[in-house]
Amino acid sequence: MSVTGGCQCGAVRFRAEALGRASICHCRMCQKAFGSFFGPLVTGKGVTWTRGAPTHFQSSNVVKRGFCAACGTPLTYEYDGGIEIAIGALDEPEKAAPVIQVNPADMLPFFDRLHTLPFRKQGESPAADAFMRSVIPHQHPDHDTAQWPPKGGEA
Repeated sequence: MSVTGGCQCGAVRFRAEALGRASICHCRMCQKAFGSFFGPLVTGKGVTWTRGAPTHFQSSNVVKRGFCAACGTPLTYEYDGGIEIAIGALDEPEKAAPVIQVNPADMLPFFDRLHTLPFRKQGESPAADAFMRSVIPHQHPDHDTAQWPPKGGEA
């Protein structure tokens, strides 16, 4: 089961021959690296870079994190034992449903209540609905492309 993925702008693309265990990490370094409440990661097996390559930040004495230098998308968590891929960077992130949470000591105190927050539904805010209709994405599509940005309508 080969899977593909890449950054938001399309400058960095990868292929993994297989995926391993998917997790969400609550450590403070993952929170900072992802700019989020946690870091969603999946073990990548046989990872190759098919367009460009990540830039790295040595986030600790044993871990470096890969990201796109052009758009900032978090891509990897790398250590001597292997490589973890950011689940959101996969073209089909639904293939990597997390099965475990790690580093609960750093979990933000409101995290376990997020599922109780109300959703703003379409039609409840005409201004928000109008804004969303006006958005024209410039990000790379969720599949490999021969080139990016596209020339002649490829997407």
